[in-house]
Amino acid sequence: MTVFARIAMLIALIVNGVACAPVSPWQRGVLAKPHMALDPNPIDRVMRNHNYSSREAAPAGGAGVGGGCGCY
Repeated sequence: MTVFARIAMLIALIVNGVACAPVSPWQRGVLAKPHMALDPNPIDRVMRNHNYSSREAAPAGGAGVGGGCGCY
């Protein structure tokens, strides 16, 4: 391993270690609210992906796979 790779791994470990924090039981209710989710509207995301795939006319999903006319 190069020195740069070791330093990068050390920095990544330090950043990940600092980012972790214990959550108290009374704070879990706040974190469980819908607006705190990574994707607050999963149904909208699924429908957008379906529409995009349909317009792309690709044989396998259309999201960067290739095929179709490319008009969105």
